[in-house]
Amino acid sequence: MSMFSKLKQFKDLKDRAKQIQDALSQETAEGAAGWGKVKVVINGNQKVLTVSIDDSVMGDKTKLQEMIVEATNDAIGKIQRVM
Repeated sequence: MSMFSKLKQFKDLKDRAKQIQDALSQETAEGAAGWGKVKVVINGNQKVLTVSIDDSVMGDKTKLQEMIVEATNDAIGKIQRVM
């Protein structure tokens, strides 16, 4: 295999990976905790897009932190099923 064909093969793989990454960025999943009082939306590249927090849970920092973790993990689980 010539050096040129190896480089072309590498470029083709890189282009394909970029296409997959672009497609995954279009997929989203929402995770929730605390009966929907905390919501996290992520994309297929597992990048957090939004976090929504209901005012009623703002007073308990420890519980809020737990709900953010739970909602994020819920969203990750959902997007992994989509992928």
